[in-house]
Amino acid sequence: MSGPPSPLATATARALSVFGHPALLMPLALALAARGAAVPARLLWVTLGTAAAVTLIVGAFSLWQVHGGRWTHVDASRPDERRQLNRFLLLLLCAAAAVLWALGQPQAVAAGPLLVALVVLLAHLLRRRLKVSLHAAFALFAVALVWPAWPATALLALLAAGVAWSRRALGRHTRAEVLVGLLLGAAVGVGCQVWAW
Repeated sequence: MSGPPSPLATATARALSVFGHPALLMPLALALAARGAAVPARLLWVTLGTAAAVTLIVGAFSLWQVHGGRWTHVDASRPDERRQLNRFLLLLLCAAAAVLWALGQPQAVAAGPLLVALVVLLAHLLRRRLKVSLHAAFALFAVALVWPAWPATALLALLAAGVAWSRRALGRHTRAEVLVGLLLGAAVGVGCQVWAW
């Protein structure tokens, strides 16, 4: 049986967990994927603007929950907190897709929030069995989004491995929860690539 992680390992795990947070990682992956696909600048800004708006709203919601004493941490680690976060995310992402569609954005842009919502929905449906790591899911989803751009794919794959390790090292998830998160992210990411192709 191994002892508690060293201070350096804990600091490294926290840094990887923060840098690999879906709120930071998904806009970066979207920007890299759009650049690799030579997406017009206007669509790139719409996509990044939507991702930024969702991130800010979720962040504000999480802080509001913690400030009001309803959550213990913005990470939403307890089952009731995670359930509330998942439901909020699902509503917000579907609303974002509806707004993009109503504004006449291309199908691929309007469908973006729905793909992200699919990862959240699958994790939500599995919540009674395990607390799926959304960090791990979105880390591998990000890898699939930028594929086949070689440098970006390799860097994000390394980050995904680090994020998966960090969630275990910080005690946020079990091995099974991280593994299922990785599998969900990979499955939706591959589906996204097949659909785009």
